[in-house]
Amino acid sequence: MDWADYDAVLFDLDGVVTPTAEVHMRAWSQMFNDFLADPAAPGGGDRSPYTDADYFAHVDGKPRYDGVRDFLASRGITLPEGSDGDAGDAATVRGLANLKNEDFNRVLERDGVEAFPGSVLLLDHLRELDLPLAVVSSSRNAPAVIEAAGLADRFRAVVSGAVAEDRGLPGKPAPDTFVHAAELVGAPVARTVVLEDAVSGVEAGAAGGFGLVIGVDRGAGREALTRAGASLVVSDLAELVPAEVRR
Repeated sequence: MDWADYDAVLFDLDGVVTPTAEVHMRAWSQMFNDFLADPAAPGGGDRSPYTDADYFAHVDGKPRYDGVRDFLASRGITLPEGSDGDAGDAATVRGLANLKNEDFNRVLERDGVEAFPGSVLLLDHLRELDLPLAVVSSSRNAPAVIEAAGLADRFRAVVSGAVAEDRGLPGKPAPDTFVHAAELVGAPVARTVVLEDAVSGVEAGAAGGFGLVIGVDRGAGREALTRAGASLVVSDLAELVPAEVRR
């Protein structure tokens, strides 16, 4: 591809720049399966174990409160919404989401995070081209992850889940967070690239009318990303760097 055709690049974070999607997946699995296996847990519904298929179908790429709501709805489980300050032992949508967040932060603090080598290679190449870059993540933890990965100086803007909530922006698959990021870096959406590994994120890029939506297949599947609106699907961001630069 010719990067000269575009004015800015917007990156999802977890699974695109850093392998933290795996940490999120483990944290979601632990939280949901503990809840589903608890005989005293309220809400009724289907209590069969939560699987990776549930993650990709209902949780991946979405704000965490939305992910909890959508998964519970898929199982016919009804819980009260609760409040932002609910502790992890509260049987509410927000309590479960907060418990998952606590697990994620413990793993991040203990293990740190390193960016995918191919993603760093693309970031290096785009810096040479002087293209403005931004991160658009549903996670409220995005700034901490970027800092832990040593990439804070690479992005002109970070639109995290916290920013979206503060500004009243709906999360992916709505395009609003991507559109806001394009505005922050001063680029028209028609000349902006979106890089996403989640079906909901690809749907957001496609809905926003962005110049190019690239799916990064870290498990969602090439066909699913293409159906969601990706014009191009790669397995690693190094594929987007010219061969002569990769040598």
